[in-house]
Amino acid sequence: MDLKRALDSEADGEQDLLVQDSKRRKAVVNSVKEAMGARYMQLNLPKIEPFLRKVIQEEVQNALIRHAHVTQRYPLQIKAGSPRHRYQLCFKTELPQTLFTNSPIKSQNNQPVRICLTDTIVNQVVTSSPLSSARVEIVVLDGDFNSDERTSWTEIEFAESIVREREGKRPLLSGDVEIKLAGGVGYLTDIAFTDNSSWRRNRKFRLGARLFVSSGGTEERVQEGVSSSFMVKDHRGESYKKHHPPALLDDVWRLEKIGKDGVFHRRLADFSISTVQDFLRRLVIDPEGLRSVSNVDYNL
Repeated sequence: MDLKRALDSEADGEQDLLVQDSKRRKAVVNSVKEAMGARYMQLNLPKIEPFLRKVIQEEVQNALIRHAHVTQRYPLQIKAGSPRHRYQLCFKTELPQTLFTNSPIKSQNNQPVRICLTDTIVNQVVTSSPLSSARVEIVVLDGDFNSDERTSWTEIEFAESIVREREGKRPLLSGDVEIKLAGGVGYLTDIAFTDNSSWRRNRKFRLGARLFVSSGGTEERVQEGVSSSFMVKDHRGESYKKHHPPALLDDVWRLEKIGKDGVFHRRLADFSISTVQDFLRRLVIDPEGLRSVSNVDYNL
Protein backbone atom coordinates (compact mmCIF):
# COMPACT_ATOMS: atom_id res chain seq x y z
CA MET A 1 0.00 0.00 0.00
CA ASP A 2 2.81 2.42 0.88
CA LEU A 3 4.54 1.67 -2.40
CA LYS A 4 1.32 2.31 -4.39
CA ARG A 5 0.68 5.56 -2.51
CA ALA A 6 4.24 6.69 -3.23
CA LEU A 7 3.90 5.90 -6.93
CA ASP A 8 0.57 7.78 -7.14
CA SER A 9 2.11 10.80 -5.40
CA GLU A 10 5.04 10.78 -7.78
CA ALA A 11 2.66 10.57 -10.77
CA ASP A 12 0.63 13.52 -9.48
CA GLY A 13 3.78 15.57 -9.07
CA GLU A 14 4.83 14.86 -12.63
CA GLN A 15 1.34 15.82 -13.85
CA ASP A 16 1.56 19.17 -12.07
CA LEU A 17 4.95 19.81 -13.59
CA LEU A 18 3.58 19.08 -17.07
CA VAL A 19 0.65 21.48 -16.55
CA GLN A 20 2.92 24.25 -15.31
CA ASP A 21 5.30 23.67 -18.18
CA SER A 22 2.41 23.84 -20.68
CA LYS A 23 1.23 27.15 -19.20
CA ARG A 24 4.72 28.58 -19.42
CA ARG A 25 4.98 27.57 -23.08
CA LYS A 26 1.59 29.18 -23.88
CA ALA A 27 2.62 32.37 -22.11
CA VAL A 28 5.85 32.48 -24.10
CA VAL A 29 3.99 31.82 -27.36
CA ASN A 30 1.44 34.58 -26.59
CA SER A 31 4.21 37.03 -25.75
CA VAL A 32 5.95 36.22 -28.99
CA LYS A 33 2.67 36.67 -30.93
CA GLU A 34 2.03 40.05 -29.31
CA ALA A 35 5.54 41.18 -30.03
CA MET A 36 5.30 39.99 -33.62
CA GLY A 37 1.88 41.66 -34.00
CA ALA A 38 3.16 44.97 -32.68
CA ARG A 39 6.20 44.68 -34.91
CA TYR A 40 4.00 43.81 -37.88
CA MET A 41 1.75 46.81 -37.30
CA GLN A 42 4.76 49.06 -36.89
CA LEU A 43 6.25 47.86 -40.16
CA ASN A 44 3.03 47.75 -42.19
CA LEU A 45 1.00 50.67 -40.80
CA PRO A 46 2.27 53.09 -43.50
CA LYS A 47 1.01 50.62 -46.10
CA ILE A 48 -2.37 50.04 -44.38
CA GLU A 49 -3.09 53.69 -43.55
CA PRO A 50 -4.13 54.80 -47.10
CA PHE A 51 -6.49 51.84 -47.32
CA LEU A 52 -8.08 52.70 -43.97
CA ARG A 53 -8.45 56.34 -44.97
CA LYS A 54 -10.21 55.33 -48.19
CA VAL A 55 -12.63 53.03 -46.35
CA ILE A 56 -13.49 55.73 -43.79
CA GLN A 57 -13.97 58.35 -46.53
CA GLU A 58 -16.34 56.06 -48.45
CA GLU A 59 -18.39 55.39 -45.31
CA VAL A 60 -18.66 59.11 -44.54
CA GLN A 61 -19.79 59.86 -48.11
CA ASN A 62 -22.41 57.11 -47.96
CA ALA A 63 -23.71 58.50 -44.67
CA LEU A 64 -24.00 62.00 -46.18
CA ILE A 65 -25.86 60.63 -49.20
CA ARG A 66 -28.31 58.79 -46.94
CA HIS A 67 -28.85 61.98 -44.91
CA ALA A 68 -29.51 64.01 -48.08
CA HIS A 69 -32.03 61.40 -49.22
CA VAL A 70 -33.91 61.66 -45.92
CA THR A 71 -33.89 65.47 -46.18
CA GLN A 72 -35.49 65.34 -49.63
CA ARG A 73 -38.01 62.71 -48.60
CA TYR A 74 -39.18 64.47 -45.45
CA PRO A 75 -38.76 68.22 -46.14
CA LEU A 76 -41.46 69.36 -43.70
CA GLN A 77 -39.62 67.82 -40.77
CA ILE A 78 -36.55 69.85 -41.66
CA LYS A 79 -38.54 73.07 -42.12
CA ALA A 80 -40.29 72.70 -38.82
CA GLY A 81 -37.04 73.15 -37.00
CA SER A 82 -35.79 76.04 -39.13
CA PRO A 83 -35.42 79.40 -37.40
CA ARG A 84 -37.81 82.24 -38.12
CA HIS A 85 -36.65 85.16 -40.21
CA ARG A 86 -35.79 88.24 -38.24
CA TYR A 87 -37.95 90.63 -40.28
CA GLN A 88 -41.58 89.99 -41.15
CA LEU A 89 -44.46 91.92 -42.70
CA CYS A 90 -47.63 91.74 -40.59
CA PHE A 91 -51.27 92.69 -41.07
CA LYS A 92 -51.97 94.64 -37.89
CA THR A 93 -55.70 95.17 -38.45
CA GLU A 94 -58.27 92.39 -38.67
CA LEU A 95 -60.16 92.02 -41.93
CA PRO A 96 -63.92 91.35 -41.93
CA GLN A 97 -65.10 87.83 -42.69
CA THR A 98 -66.85 89.09 -45.84
CA LEU A 99 -65.70 91.65 -48.41
CA PHE A 100 -67.49 92.85 -51.54
CA THR A 101 -66.26 93.38 -55.06
CA ASN A 102 -65.56 96.95 -56.21
CA SER A 103 -65.66 98.21 -52.62
CA PRO A 104 -62.50 99.53 -50.92
CA ILE A 105 -60.89 96.93 -48.67
CA LYS A 106 -61.24 98.15 -45.10
CA SER A 107 -60.60 96.62 -41.68
CA GLN A 108 -63.28 95.10 -39.49
CA ASN A 109 -63.70 98.53 -37.87
CA ASN A 110 -64.06 100.19 -41.28
CA GLN A 111 -60.55 101.67 -41.02
CA PRO A 112 -57.67 101.44 -43.54
CA VAL A 113 -55.82 98.12 -43.34
CA ARG A 114 -52.45 98.66 -41.65
CA ILE A 115 -49.31 96.69 -42.53
CA CYS A 116 -46.13 96.84 -40.44
CA LEU A 117 -42.58 95.61 -40.83
CA THR A 118 -41.70 93.89 -37.56
CA ASP A 119 -38.42 92.84 -36.00
CA THR A 120 -39.40 89.45 -34.58
CA ILE A 121 -36.46 89.36 -32.15
CA VAL A 122 -37.62 92.42 -30.19
CA ASN A 123 -41.24 92.28 -31.43
CA GLN A 124 -41.23 95.92 -32.50
CA VAL A 125 -41.91 97.85 -35.70
CA VAL A 126 -38.75 98.61 -37.70
CA THR A 127 -38.71 102.41 -37.89
CA SER A 128 -35.20 103.48 -38.86
CA SER A 129 -33.48 100.94 -41.15
CA PRO A 130 -33.55 101.08 -44.98
CA LEU A 131 -36.27 98.42 -44.83
CA SER A 132 -38.59 100.84 -43.01
CA SER A 133 -39.20 102.70 -46.29
CA ALA A 134 -39.36 99.67 -48.58
CA ARG A 135 -41.97 99.11 -51.30
CA VAL A 136 -44.53 96.39 -50.62
CA GLU A 137 -46.66 94.48 -53.13
CA ILE A 138 -50.17 93.30 -52.20
CA VAL A 139 -51.28 89.97 -53.71
CA VAL A 140 -54.22 87.56 -53.39
CA LEU A 141 -53.56 84.19 -51.74
CA ASP A 142 -55.56 81.00 -51.57
CA GLY A 143 -57.70 80.87 -48.44
CA ASP A 144 -56.13 77.57 -47.38
CA PHE A 145 -52.60 78.97 -47.32
CA ASN A 146 -51.13 78.88 -43.80
CA SER A 147 -54.32 77.37 -42.42
CA ASP A 148 -52.08 75.53 -39.93
CA GLU A 149 -50.89 78.94 -38.67
CA ARG A 150 -47.19 78.34 -39.21
CA THR A 151 -44.79 81.09 -38.27
CA SER A 152 -42.61 80.68 -41.36
CA TRP A 153 -42.72 79.41 -44.94
CA THR A 154 -40.48 79.53 -47.97
CA GLU A 155 -40.57 82.13 -50.71
CA ILE A 156 -41.57 79.39 -53.16
CA GLU A 157 -44.47 78.23 -51.00
CA PHE A 158 -45.76 81.79 -50.81
CA ALA A 159 -45.43 82.36 -54.57
CA GLU A 160 -47.18 79.08 -55.41
CA SER A 161 -50.20 80.12 -53.30
CA ILE A 162 -50.79 83.39 -55.17
CA VAL A 163 -54.18 83.34 -56.93
CA ARG A 164 -54.46 84.78 -60.43
CA GLU A 165 -57.59 86.05 -62.15
CA ARG A 166 -59.93 83.71 -63.95
CA GLU A 167 -59.58 83.45 -67.71
CA GLY A 168 -61.15 86.43 -69.41
CA LYS A 169 -61.40 88.40 -66.16
CA ARG A 170 -59.59 91.49 -64.95
CA PRO A 171 -56.77 91.20 -62.38
CA LEU A 172 -58.22 90.20 -59.02
CA LEU A 173 -57.13 93.45 -57.36
CA SER A 174 -57.63 96.95 -58.71
CA GLY A 175 -56.21 100.19 -57.38
CA ASP A 176 -52.97 100.71 -55.47
CA VAL A 177 -51.50 97.20 -55.22
CA GLU A 178 -48.15 98.73 -54.30
CA ILE A 179 -47.62 100.68 -51.09
CA LYS A 180 -44.55 102.37 -49.66
CA LEU A 181 -43.72 101.98 -46.00
CA ALA A 182 -43.05 105.06 -43.91
CA GLY A 183 -41.37 104.37 -40.60
CA GLY A 184 -42.10 100.67 -41.12
CA VAL A 185 -45.86 101.21 -41.54
CA GLY A 186 -48.09 101.27 -44.63
CA TYR A 187 -51.84 101.44 -45.33
CA LEU A 188 -54.19 100.04 -47.96
CA THR A 189 -56.05 103.14 -49.07
CA ASP A 190 -57.49 102.46 -52.51
CA ILE A 191 -57.64 98.78 -53.38
CA ALA A 192 -60.59 96.51 -54.17
CA PHE A 193 -61.46 93.04 -55.47
CA THR A 194 -62.84 92.71 -58.98
CA ASP A 195 -64.12 89.13 -58.64
CA ASN A 196 -65.76 87.02 -55.95
CA SER A 197 -64.21 83.99 -54.26
CA SER A 198 -67.01 81.49 -54.94
CA TRP A 199 -64.96 79.71 -57.63
CA ARG A 200 -62.24 78.70 -55.16
CA ARG A 201 -62.41 75.28 -53.51
CA ASN A 202 -62.79 76.75 -50.02
CA ARG A 203 -64.58 79.88 -51.34
CA LYS A 204 -62.08 82.11 -49.54
CA PHE A 205 -59.10 84.37 -50.18
CA ARG A 206 -56.33 85.87 -48.10
CA LEU A 207 -54.26 88.97 -48.71
CA GLY A 208 -50.49 88.67 -48.88
CA ALA A 209 -47.80 91.34 -48.59
CA ARG A 210 -44.25 90.92 -49.86
CA LEU A 211 -41.27 93.20 -50.44
CA PHE A 212 -40.38 94.03 -54.02
CA VAL A 213 -37.15 92.44 -55.24
CA SER A 214 -34.09 94.51 -54.24
CA SER A 215 -36.32 96.74 -52.13
CA GLY A 216 -34.92 98.06 -48.87
CA GLY A 217 -31.24 97.82 -49.77
CA THR A 218 -30.59 94.52 -47.97
CA GLU A 219 -30.11 90.92 -48.99
CA GLU A 220 -31.71 89.55 -45.84
CA ARG A 221 -34.99 87.78 -46.56
CA VAL A 222 -38.13 89.41 -45.17
CA GLN A 223 -40.94 87.01 -44.28
CA GLU A 224 -44.11 87.78 -46.22
CA GLY A 225 -47.24 88.93 -44.41
CA VAL A 226 -50.49 86.93 -44.58
CA SER A 227 -53.94 88.13 -43.53
CA SER A 228 -56.79 86.08 -42.09
CA SER A 229 -59.09 84.34 -44.58
CA PHE A 230 -62.33 85.90 -45.83
CA MET A 231 -65.04 85.53 -48.45
CA VAL A 232 -65.54 87.96 -51.31
CA LYS A 233 -69.09 88.39 -52.58
CA ASP A 234 -70.44 90.31 -55.54
CA HIS A 235 -71.15 93.99 -54.95
CA ARG A 236 -74.89 93.53 -55.42
CA GLY A 237 -74.96 91.60 -52.15
CA GLU A 238 -73.62 94.61 -50.27
CA SER A 239 -76.91 96.45 -50.67
CA TYR A 240 -78.42 93.90 -48.26
CA LYS A 241 -75.50 93.90 -45.84
CA LYS A 242 -76.14 94.53 -42.13
CA HIS A 243 -74.06 97.21 -40.43
CA HIS A 244 -72.15 96.44 -37.24
CA PRO A 245 -72.73 98.72 -35.48
CA PRO A 246 -75.50 100.48 -37.44
CA ALA A 247 -75.53 104.27 -37.72
CA LEU A 248 -78.51 106.24 -36.43
CA LEU A 249 -79.47 107.37 -39.93
CA ASP A 250 -79.16 103.88 -41.46
CA ASP A 251 -82.32 102.34 -42.85
CA VAL A 252 -84.05 100.26 -40.20
CA TRP A 253 -83.58 97.06 -42.22
CA ARG A 254 -79.84 97.30 -41.53
CA LEU A 255 -80.70 95.88 -38.09
CA GLU A 256 -80.60 92.14 -37.53
CA LYS A 257 -83.91 90.24 -37.90
CA ILE A 258 -85.36 92.87 -40.25
CA GLY A 259 -85.21 91.92 -43.93
CA LYS A 260 -85.18 94.59 -46.59
CA ASP A 261 -88.69 94.97 -48.06
CA GLY A 262 -89.84 92.13 -45.84
CA VAL A 263 -93.03 91.91 -43.77
CA PHE A 264 -91.50 93.47 -40.64
CA HIS A 265 -89.88 96.23 -42.67
CA ARG A 266 -93.22 97.20 -44.23
CA ARG A 267 -95.06 97.08 -40.89
CA LEU A 268 -92.44 99.34 -39.28
CA ALA A 269 -92.78 101.75 -42.21
CA ASP A 270 -96.54 101.89 -41.59
CA PHE A 271 -95.73 103.22 -38.11
CA SER A 272 -93.25 105.81 -39.48
CA ILE A 273 -90.23 103.80 -38.32
CA SER A 274 -87.84 104.09 -41.23
CA THR A 275 -84.41 104.60 -39.62
CA VAL A 276 -82.43 103.08 -36.80
CA GLN A 277 -82.95 106.31 -34.86
CA ASP A 278 -86.76 106.00 -35.23
CA PHE A 279 -86.54 102.41 -34.03
CA LEU A 280 -84.50 103.29 -30.93
CA ARG A 281 -86.76 106.21 -30.07
CA ARG A 282 -89.86 103.97 -30.20
CA LEU A 283 -88.02 101.27 -28.22
CA VAL A 284 -87.43 103.76 -25.36
CA ILE A 285 -90.86 105.40 -25.44
CA ASP A 286 -93.10 102.42 -26.19
CA PRO A 287 -91.26 99.06 -26.15
CA GLU A 288 -94.48 97.02 -25.87
CA GLY A 289 -95.98 98.82 -28.84
CA LEU A 290 -92.83 98.14 -30.86
CA ARG A 291 -92.98 94.44 -30.04
CA SER A 292 -96.62 94.27 -31.09
CA VAL A 293 -95.75 95.91 -34.41
CA SER A 294 -92.95 93.53 -35.32
CA ASN A 295 -93.87 90.45 -33.28
CA VAL A 296 -90.16 90.13 -32.49
CA ASP A 297 -88.51 90.45 -29.09
CA TYR A 298 -85.47 92.70 -29.71
CA ASN A 299 -82.65 92.52 -27.23
CA LEU A 300 -80.97 95.87 -27.73
